[in-house]
Amino acid sequence: MASDDVNTEAEEGRRDRRFHGGAPAHLDDDELARRTDEERADAGVIDYNPSDVPAATDDPVPFDPQADNGEQDIESVTARQEAEGETTPLSADNPFPPTRYAES
Repeated sequence: MASDDVNTEAEEGRRDRRFHGGAPAHLDDDELARRTDEERADAGVIDYNPSDVPAATDDPVPFDPQADNGEQDIESVTARQEAEGETTPLSADNPFPPTRYAES
């Protein structure tokens, strides 16, 4: 005698031969959704199967500014501009930012 919680489908979605050929008492909606997404990805209807995407990490990626060439370039340009007086704050005496054009 079969109980109500017996699943009539195998893990791959094929029928278990021990049960009759009719529809199972309880359809597995999660398995149906998984197979539908897989078929859509295989057919090219969607770009990828959402269940194949790994979970996102909560850990931040460590960042070392000393090892980053872009960060070092920005710092060197900033240091040069400060040394040449290009980054003076705007005031009533100096209302415009410095120009990059040669003065004639």
